[in-house]
Amino acid sequence: MMFIRTKISASIRGSILECKTVNELLKAIDEQFESSDKALASTLMTKLSSMRLTGIKGVREHIMKMRDIAAQLKSLEVTMSDSFLVHFILNSLPQQYGPFKISYNTHKNKWSINELLTMCVQEEGRLIMEMGEIAYMATQGKNKFTQARHKGKGKIPIQPKVKKESKCFFCKKKGHLKKDCLKFKAWLEKKGFSKPEETSGK
Repeated sequence: MMFIRTKISASIRGSILECKTVNELLKAIDEQFESSDKALASTLMTKLSSMRLTGIKGVREHIMKMRDIAAQLKSLEVTMSDSFLVHFILNSLPQQYGPFKISYNTHKNKWSINELLTMCVQEEGRLIMEMGEIAYMATQGKNKFTQARHKGKGKIPIQPKVKKESKCFFCKKKGHLKKDCLKFKAWLEKKGFSKPEETSGK
């Protein structure tokens, strides 16, 4: 019996009381392992339920960690169906995966863990591309606005159009209209018209 005790882990050995027979010792060891398994299962369940993906990236590693914990629980006789684990994983994804979750919930067929992993990786790629396009558009818009502001600085203001100097249609000289032209008035008197308004034109 002393030989058996030397082969037991020190952490377990200290919690086992003195036993008179080998059978009592083995039974005590089994009880300690059973108690240890329950504590480990509880710890794993707490860890699994608190796991959350905080960003868009890293969805593959996130799902693999959750699947690994589920496998450890299964070895401790705490089993869960694939369908339950799929929903558990989907609920751990951030809000950016919202449309993806809705798509699954409205889908007729159920996904396996491997199918979920593949689909999530594809969705991750789509989201990263989408976020990149939004960032690019925001940057371009900001650059155009900045360029427009710089372009406006130092620019010569548009001068208002200056009305051309008046020109006489009779004598072709600038500075007066035909009705004010002395030569035109003299021509009118010669032709027998007393006022410029009696003829057409300026």
